[in-house]
Amino acid sequence: MGEAKSAIDSFLEHKAQTGMQCGNYSIDIPEPKPGEQYRFHFDMTACVGCHCCEVACNEQNNNPAEIKWRRVGEMETGSFPDVLQLFNSMSCNHCIDPACLNGCPTNSYIKLDNGIVYHVDEDCIGCQYCTWNCPYEVPVFHKERGIVTKCHMCVDKLEAKQTPACVQACPAGAISIEVVDKDEWIENGMKKEGVAPHLPDVEITKPTTRYTLPEIGEGEIRPADEHILKPAHPEFPLVFMTVLTQMSVGGFTALFFGELLHLLGLDLPAPNLWMVLAVLAPAAVGLPLSALHLGRPALAMTAMKNLKTSWLSREAAALGAYATGVTILALLYLFGAPPWLKLLTEIPIAVLGIYGIYAQSMIYRVPARPAWNRRSTTLRFMGAGYLGFLLVAFVLSLGSEARSVLALLAPTLMLGLYQMHLIYEEMVFYRYLEKEHPLYYQLSRTKRLLEEHFGQLKKVRLYTLGIFAIGMPMLAIIFAAANMGAAAAFFLFAALAGATASELVGRYLFYRTVVPLGLAGNFFAGNQRH
Repeated sequence: MGEAKSAIDSFLEHKAQTGMQCGNYSIDIPEPKPGEQYRFHFDMTACVGCHCCEVACNEQNNNPAEIKWRRVGEMETGSFPDVLQLFNSMSCNHCIDPACLNGCPTNSYIKLDNGIVYHVDEDCIGCQYCTWNCPYEVPVFHKERGIVTKCHMCVDKLEAKQTPACVQACPAGAISIEVVDKDEWIENGMKKEGVAPHLPDVEITKPTTRYTLPEIGEGEIRPADEHILKPAHPEFPLVFMTVLTQMSVGGFTALFFGELLHLLGLDLPAPNLWMVLAVLAPAAVGLPLSALHLGRPALAMTAMKNLKTSWLSREAAALGAYATGVTILALLYLFGAPPWLKLLTEIPIAVLGIYGIYAQSMIYRVPARPAWNRRSTTLRFMGAGYLGFLLVAFVLSLGSEARSVLALLAPTLMLGLYQMHLIYEEMVFYRYLEKEHPLYYQLSRTKRLLEEHFGQLKKVRLYTLGIFAIGMPMLAIIFAAANMGAAAAFFLFAALAGATASELVGRYLFYRTVVPLGLAGNFFAGNQRH
């Protein structure tokens, strides 16, 4: 409770500094007992869609217009003249199993004794991972402050026995505060009273908001903003960081097996310092780039605080240790360490690198983002390691190591072909996507983005991958086999540059075409988060 009190005191101090407003509407419900917590109740039969709750929330918390901790979604069903318009005013659901808290790399979320999921602003680095993890899109990035912010149910008001600002402002009395027994809610109420049209599966985070719904006849309930489709953020720092780190780990894997085969007595040259520096370079460039994605880059090192539940923390720790390990290995090569020592050093580094890329892929395997939450995401991230194979092959070709180049290009071609297969698998998946699919709404919109907004770029991605990941390496094999080292080096350089560009395009599409779960938007502005 001491940590919770500290968070509340910090909030009250911030409130005093920013001049937040405070009402005086008393609350007449008991404090939660052990096993209970506060929750919102929303009466959809009463809401008139006036958005007063949004305005009151912003005024209370001194937020700019574009930062909404409470949003009103709009839906409609039926056909003229028998139509029904529905509104859903939603803020944080203060979930029993909050994805924002579990995924946060800096432990910036705490669940207070009264059940409120509270965000500790001082600890936030603005990584925005919680905005991906939350299926309700509740946390929102505050660009001016460089952090994520969210609804805290006006915890200071509750401490003073007053209702939150949204409850006070609603002219129809559609929003109220209740106390709920968590176990009983999960067992008996959540799947009945915790669901509303166009909201994610309650099993993802076990939200506590209770809904009172109107009588809804047969027919499709449509989000009012279904006609609005906008690409997601491009995330350029992450585009480059992910591709470059995957290249580095792939190259190190090739280097490790080269060292192993040399020690086993195969007539292949041992890896050298230049190869180690070559595979270190992409990681040395890529990892710092990830800090540019953060709202508070100076606190980047704190991203490793939550190894227990956050894949982002695990990725940061593993890849950071991997880059440190490769640096140490470079020193071993520089000072002429014996081969057995270098091999023993390479084993844990390879494990760290591969695990780091796996953890990197798991950052995106979240239910809130259906297009990302597929096995192919992990396979693509791992498969992009063929870029590192190309990098090492190019370095070898500069030393006229034809046999090593030929040995390395065989698995390189296989990985390139597998990347082509994964693109084809994606095309087949979306081509035969059925309306009965539980996530059809989001996935079909991703399909539209891929086909309508980025159709030409998708073709560029496919053709360049075929040319540079398959065609150019095959030419390099021909010239290497003919002992034409300069020509082989030229085609390997072209293959490396072109395939890297292709993977960057693919990763750009990965970020731009994802469509999250969440609340329905409004007719004119859509979902203001995207």
